[in-house]
Amino acid sequence: MSAGVARARLNDWFALVAFRHSIFALPFALQGAWLAARGTPRALLIGWIVACAVAARTSAMAFNRWLDRRIDARNPRTQSRELPSGRLSPAQALGLALASGALFVGAAWAINPLCGKLAPAVLAVLWFYSFTKRFTFLAHGFLGLALGIAPLGAWLAVRGDFEGDLWTPLALAGAVLCWVAGFDLIYACQDASFDRASGLHSLPARFGVARSLFVSRALHVATVVLLALVWRRAELGWIYLLAIALSAALLVFEQSLVRADDLSRVNMAFFTVNGWIGVALFLGLVADLALGSPQLS
Repeated sequence: MSAGVARARLNDWFALVAFRHSIFALPFALQGAWLAARGTPRALLIGWIVACAVAARTSAMAFNRWLDRRIDARNPRTQSRELPSGRLSPAQALGLALASGALFVGAAWAINPLCGKLAPAVLAVLWFYSFTKRFTFLAHGFLGLALGIAPLGAWLAVRGDFEGDLWTPLALAGAVLCWVAGFDLIYACQDASFDRASGLHSLPARFGVARSLFVSRALHVATVVLLALVWRRAELGWIYLLAIALSAALLVFEQSLVRADDLSRVNMAFFTVNGWIGVALFLGLVADLALGSPQLS
């Protein structure tokens, strides 16, 4: 196999699971760890948390692509994906889902027994999301739940038990749930007609694009409110509050990019803006805890 062919094949594997989009969940998982430690966790623990986050997401995405391969083959927007186009086989995708799932469970056990025991249930939630659009228009909320588990899991990775005040990680998990469900609604608007014709369930397919965008905006308002609750509950300072304000501005910008009659900038809203939100909040938290910025009353 030539170097060019090998590179193309590797790119197919990365594209299959949209590896570069790990940036969506990973910064929030790390926020959960930093909040639990009230600073920088041990380097080895950070490594295991990153391994868990990446492996879990890879497993979930590979399983989703495997399960949806026939749907993707019928949808003009997704026909060029790796499985419908034949660049990768269904067996390869399922094998990746199983292998990365096993890596996730193993890494969770390496962290502590509680995380190891919870890992199979977490993996089941991640895989279950892929089935939801077959029976409920609330599929977007299930995706939010799947990613919202990340900061709570990282909190438990540092603490090792359920003792103490869990309101902070639960508020952060809720913020992630609302944030993800909100931007997934924007993305799903592209397929409203296809989903409706194919008997698939989504909010845009059932209630239309305009109403779905309204719900998306409401969810992003809730995201900011929950982030403010994290700031207050964790007694953080002005730096993290500034990061929340920046994220709120980015969410406003994201929502301004799409209208019911113009979805041409969905990819910019979905991929670029959301990546910056996660990074901004994580860096804001790290700086806040490191510098001990004073809290505003």
